[in-house]
Amino acid sequence: MSDGWFAVALALALAVVLTFLTLPVVAIFVQQPPGELIAALGEEGALDALWLSLRTTAAALALILLAGTPAAYLLATRRFRGRAVLITLIELPLVLTFVSAPFYLRQAIAAFEAVDPTLLDASRTLGASAARTFRRIAIPTALPGLVAGTALALGRALGEFGATLMFAGSFQGITQTVPLAIYDRFATDFTDALALSAVLVAVSAGILLAVKLVRGPGVLGGAVR
Repeated sequence: MSDGWFAVALALALAVVLTFLTLPVVAIFVQQPPGELIAALGEEGALDALWLSLRTTAAALALILLAGTPAAYLLATRRFRGRAVLITLIELPLVLTFVSAPFYLRQAIAAFEAVDPTLLDASRTLGASAARTFRRIAIPTALPGLVAGTALALGRALGEFGATLMFAGSFQGITQTVPLAIYDRFATDFTDALALSAVLVAVSAGILLAVKLVRGPGVLGGAVR
């Protein structure tokens, strides 16, 4: 009996979370016919904003992966004075919605921390260098968590608004990404703003789903086992 009420409570909690998270997304799509969503891409600057968002996201993601992966490995496998301060500095931009890197770094640190240390020790004992152990043992073992972090960072980068507006402004064809284009249209054409929002959600969902399908079920589940 006790297990029964707990299962119901869990199901209700999941229902509340799903409703809270998906209702705004559903509202975007139900307010606009599919034809208007497609037509929105033909509006002045819409395709430019979408292409710019994809390019800048790809560039940011490449930088995050190249620098963030070894940095996360260091923080996950070493204990030293000031480590907590460094992790706090990495997490701090989250409160500013400043960059997407912390989303990847926190997930990558957790993924590397979950790697069995005996695997790394065995690799070193067998003569592999630290770099080879990192490349051939740590990364493949932690890969599901790294992919999950990549997806989180990618989604966050596509939706970045505050940092872009603050440091680059909103200039059509130059710095105006899709979120900025949506913001710009809210004051002049609410219908186009909703349509562009739907396009951004659809593109983001497609990319995240593709990552999940490539790596198999459970990759984007969040928890690193």
